[in-house]
Parts: sequence; structure tokens; C-alpha cells
Amino acid sequence: MTGVAVIPARGGSRRIPDKNIKPFAGKPMISYAIAAAKASGVFDSIIVTTDSEKIASIAKEYGADVPFMRPKDLSDDHTPTAPVIVHALKWLRDRGRSPEYACCIYATALFVRPEFIRKGYEILIGKGVSSAFSVTTFPFPIFRALKINARGSLEMFWPEYELTRHQDLPEAYHDAGQFYWLRVESFLKSERLYSPDAMPVLLPRYMVQDIDTPEDWESAERMYGILQSGGNAVSEKERL
Repeated sequence: MTGVAVIPARGGSRRIPDKNIKPFAGKPMISYAIAAAKASGVFDSIIVTTDSEKIASIAKEYGADVPFMRPKDLSDDHTPTAPVIVHALKWLRDRGRSPEYACCIYATALFVRPEFIRKGYEILIGKGVSSAFSVTTFPFPIFRALKINARGSLEMFWPEYELTRHQDLPEAYHDAGQFYWLRVESFLKSERLYSPDAMPVLLPRYMVQDIDTPEDWESAERMYGILQSGGNAVSEKERL
């Protein structure tokens, strides 16, 4: 086994019940991540790690493997992603399936595209790094960010940049929350998604949307409609 996609998808989402399998544009949310992984053509196996039989059934329906059920102690609201991926990779290793590379793809990554997954793989291999993951730019210079202080008034986080022109400030990036490519041997030693030599896979901002609240969901629906009408969403053929 050379490369495996690992899609974490626990049950029990509170803010958006059954978020990982809630219908989005007529299909369960998790189906988009599975479809993009399949269409990328870079995985020997696509597995879903979940504690929910319902999620497992739907994941299998859309072409993923669910070779185990995730332990309860790795399925609560406070469990980070890294231990979940470590568990999945060690489960595979203990059964003689030792991938050289792994890619964690979030079940809520509605706008993940096969070509960006492939680009991450090419960066990981071509640059010889331990990890590569999706990022996008902040729409506004972070050094001009404001906060509301204890008095309820506004002040700058970094007042020394008050008079600095936007174009003279360095561009800043944030995690796009879509996927993380990992060199398995290095990852199992550090158990960290962000390695010191991590490389970026830069995504356009219009393809990045967190799904944590009902408002996020509404924003995603609008974005998806626009992308689909422009021919930029994952095609129906890729989703099947």
C-alpha cells in the first residue's frame, strides 16, 4: 500500500446534528470528500474512521471502506484530529497494511477538488517534505486586525502598523480545513499534522468554507450554487 485517504467522521455533532451525513445539494456531505478522493487517482484505499454505524453505512454506499469502528475515547467533542489519524494508521500497520503516505480529508470539505489533492501529493513527493496541507489567504491584512477591549471600545492588536499601507504588509495564510498530506513514518513519530517542513497547497478563497454553524451551512449552499453554475464544482460524474 502506497497511499491511503483517511476521512474522520464522528457522529454526535451538536451545532449541526448529523453534520457529516446531512444532505447537501442532494447528497450526504461526506460523499463529496469520498468522491474527490476517488477522482484524484492517488490512493490505494479510502477509509472512513467513525464511531457511527449510520455514517459507516453511508460511507460504504459511496465507495469508502470502514474497516473498523473508532473507539469512544477518540470520538468526543475534544478529540483533536491527529490522534484519530494515528489510530487509523496504526490499525492498518498492525494488520500488515503500511502506507507510505496518508492524506487526512475532512468529511465537511465540500469544496475539496481532486486536482488540489493531487497537487498536495506531488508537493509531498517532489519536495521530499513530511507534510503538505491546504491553506488560503486572509482577505484582509492580519496586522491591521482590531479587537474589542474590556471597555467595549476598539483597538488594534498591533498599533505599530496603523499607518502601514496594506500592500507593504506581508500576506498571511490560514488552514483551509480540507486536507493534510502526511509522510506516515514521520507523522507516527511526531503525531503532529503540522511538521516543521510543512509545505502549502494554496487554494482560492472562494473554495474555502468551514461548516461549523447553520450560518456556515447557508454560506456553503450559496457558494456551491455559484461554483456549480460556473462549472467549478465537482461534477456529477466525479461524485458517482
